[in-house]
Amino acid sequence: MLDTYTIRQDEMPQEMRFLLDQYPRDGWDAHPGFKEKTRHWLGAHQMFRRVSERVRLDAEALLNKDMALDDYAGRLSYYGGNLVGNLHGHHGWEDHSYFPELSAADPRFDAGLEVLEKDHADLDRVLDDFTRQANRVIKLAHLDETQAREEVAGVHQTSAVIEAFLKRHLGDEEELAVPIILHHRLRG
Repeated sequence: MLDTYTIRQDEMPQEMRFLLDQYPRDGWDAHPGFKEKTRHWLGAHQMFRRVSERVRLDAEALLNKDMALDDYAGRLSYYGGNLVGNLHGHHGWEDHSYFPELSAADPRFDAGLEVLEKDHADLDRVLDDFTRQANRVIKLAHLDETQAREEVAGVHQTSAVIEAFLKRHLGDEEELAVPIILHHRLRG
């Protein structure tokens, strides 16, 4: 399953990273242009990282027989639904509001924003597959425990893809957007 999805392996093009040299990640918190809205946006990214890891770890716990199927199905419904719903909402807001704001402030970074928007489209396909798999496991948990347990392997593989995808995408997104925000004093 992992090889059926394409996760961008390349870092953001170097010409999209020149502001990062002026505004390195370890200095963001101390910058006077680093406001609560940016902190909140980065916090959402941290939440996505934690929840995607939780979904993968829960699948591993079930596969290792360290969690009951009923408990797993409830957690999968809660954490999986949280992850998918919030990622779709977050990416929709970024594509329709946040990225246009960044583009208007500094169109030199439009190529980088296009890379990030393509990531969103690619991740949407993975999230749709994950949703189908997760819903199947949740239904089977009440109908056929053996088959439900067999289906969790696919959920585990797809959750690992989501986690890897977010690692690549969120880091690049942060390192492109935050320096633009700091440089142009946006989001105040």
